[in-house]
Amino acid sequence: QVQLVESGGGLVQAGGSLRLSCATSGWILRISDAGWYRQAPGKQRELVADITSGGSTRYADSVKGRFTISRDNAKNTMYLQMNSLKPEDTAVYYCNAQITSRSGSNSYWGQGTQVTVSS
Repeated sequence: QVQLVESGGGLVQAGGSLRLSCATSGWILRISDAGWYRQAPGKQRELVADITSGGSTRYADSVKGRFTISRDNAKNTMYLQMNSLKPEDTAVYYCNAQITSRSGSNSYWGQGTQVTVSS
């Protein structure tokens, strides 16, 4: 059974930094595209950043220049470095990945990690 587990969330003051990690478990043949999403209270889930298997990245305009997505293919782990955090970054952050396993190629989500930025 493939699972994604996020960690690294917490409470931070505006201007601070956090690094989120998304660890995978289970029998994994390949991770294709992966991304970080967030959902604030009363809002729809939105894409924050994603990264292809080749390392190409894209970011939401609201986080460009502040957030960096990366991946360690040897560890099947994804990261989101968040700098210069703002109160509007407060949300539950989820990782998502397209994973090929014994079950074929499927999209998987983590359970989410809370990020709270105080002003």
